[in-house]
Amino acid sequence: MTDVHKIIFKPVITERTTALKEKSNKFVFEVDPRANKREIKLAVEKLFGVTVKDIRTSVIRGKSKTTFMRAGRFTGKRPDRKKAIVTLAAGEKIDIFDQV
Repeated sequence: MTDVHKIIFKPVITERTTALKEKSNKFVFEVDPRANKREIKLAVEKLFGVTVKDIRTSVIRGKSKTTFMRAGRFTGKRPDRKKAIVTLAAGEKIDIFDQV
């Protein structure tokens, strides 16, 4: 994977991630499930022009959902997602989180 926009999908902005950003200089992104830590690090550094100190990843398994309709019962599954928690070097920051 070489295109940074295909590796990093979007930032995850919740109360928990905002607290991580303010307290520990950590930023959370939703990334491609096939991307590894090295690719994520290069993508963040290239896209935002910052120095990445550490990366932690986690895979969120998709939930099973069942819908009951007149025609019967339908069971489906939401897609799996991957989340990357990126720790930046001291003094670095990403501006897109401040605009939200």
